[in-house]
Amino acid sequence: MNGPLPAVRLRVPTHEDAVAWHRVFDDPEVMDFYGGKAAALSVYEELTARQRRHDAEHGFCLWTMLDADGEVIGFTGAQPWRPDWGPVGETEIGWRLGRKHWGKGYATAAARETLGRVRAAGIREVVAVVRPGNERSIAVTRRLGMRPAETYPHPTLDEPALCFRLRLHHGQ
Repeated sequence: MNGPLPAVRLRVPTHEDAVAWHRVFDDPEVMDFYGGKAAALSVYEELTARQRRHDAEHGFCLWTMLDADGEVIGFTGAQPWRPDWGPVGETEIGWRLGRKHWGKGYATAAARETLGRVRAAGIREVVAVVRPGNERSIAVTRRLGMRPAETYPHPTLDEPALCFRLRLHHGQ
């Protein structure tokens, strides 16, 4: 991705966004690093509901990502790391984008907006956990200024999970 980043808008996910996320992510290439197949609609219904609660409580979540025309193209944002392995207790930044929107700078633009929002919410540091081989996501972490940190054994895959970190606040 070279040149200016595209316009992108983030909003707290609506109930209807669960259907949009399900549609946008129903692609084996998109889901390659998330188990290889699309999740059921009920998974996205629970996820969008959890994100609405998280935004109301903490001021950030995984937001629905919209392009300049208002089309749902994915999500980006931050949330507490949920699994009981990896960077437990940390705030994870993440993104997922529909295939036809790859390579245009949307993930980087939206992730930069996310960093500003979580910084404003008082978060001091974020992590991104990426599977080896997911070069697109690794490139986004680099563009954000994140640095490779530790690796964690993945509980179900025969590969480590790579953890990248970015400190948002200096001082104490």
